Amino acid sequence: MTLFRYILRRLAEIIVIFLIIQTVLFFLFHLAPGDPVARMVDPNMAPEEETALIREWGLDQPLGTQYLYFLRNFYSGRFGVSFHYGAPVAEIIGHRLPNTVLLFTTAVVLSALVGVRVGKYVAWQKHSHVDMVVTMAALVCHTLFLPWIAMLILWFFAFKVGWFPVTGMISPELWSNPASGGLMKALDVLHHMALPLLTLFLIHFGSFLLVMRGSMRDVLTEDFIFTARAKGLPERVIRDRHAAPNAALPVVTYVGLSMAFSINGGALTETVFSWPGIGRELVFAVSNNDYPLALGCFLLIAWVVLMANLIIDTLYACLDPRICY
Repeated sequence: MTLFRYILRRLAEIIVIFLIIQTVLFFLFHLAPGDPVARMVDPNMAPEEETALIREWGLDQPLGTQYLYFLRNFYSGRFGVSFHYGAPVAEIIGHRLPNTVLLFTTAVVLSALVGVRVGKYVAWQKHSHVDMVVTMAALVCHTLFLPWIAMLILWFFAFKVGWFPVTGMISPELWSNPASGGLMKALDVLHHMALPLLTLFLIHFGSFLLVMRGSMRDVLTEDFIFTARAKGLPERVIRDRHAAPNAALPVVTYVGLSMAFSINGGALTETVFSWPGIGRELVFAVSNNDYPLALGCFLLIAWVVLMANLIIDTLYACLDPRICY
């Protein structure tokens, strides 16, 4: 099977899986306890007005009919209107998505660059004191409970010493000032992003280091490493040009999946730091029975994860010529 045919087959599988995910999520949300209308209506609203509102949202229709309407609208490019905001779901996600991508892509890239580089060096120094200390530190980072470390960082750096803002992404007074330039606004965003970025870096850094270290350990037992040493190649060349590239394949998978799953915004991180991204919006939508918005966020995450898996499998064939489909 050629790579092109493999991609076509996988795309067909992705479409079927995505349709199943859509169906399961739709019925799960609508069968969950809670009434979205009760959160929207004014207690003083007349019964006739409440009935008109239910009819406007289509919530008076049978569940099967609502599902068919949902599929028709979704594949027509209409993702629904948020019950809470009264705005199109696509518009809300469009406003929140860049914030999530900025924070989590930066965190994953930084932690991957540092974690892979450190993992490569400690794997080369097997059973040394450096290897033991760094590995233990990576294990601690890998097993950290994210809400706990996030609140600890927030308490110390924001409340205790006051170096960073407590919440939000920008300083409204700075952005509303016409005299503020682009550089000042960019630095303001970085200032607000520092604490959530540090939290995510600590969580991801240990994972990348451990993956690279384990992969390098396996590669160092391969025959081509012994052959390279027999040829008299310097250790640095063997490590950087022979061992590391071959050990990078599992890391590529982990980086790709980390980037994909980061699109959900890490709901806990965004909630703790009040970062206006997809994750916090998802938590709010689920808590308030805002079905259209919650569905839109979950389906975006599902689609990105499915496509990330396809891209990773395709990259494998490009990075390793021994892999064929």
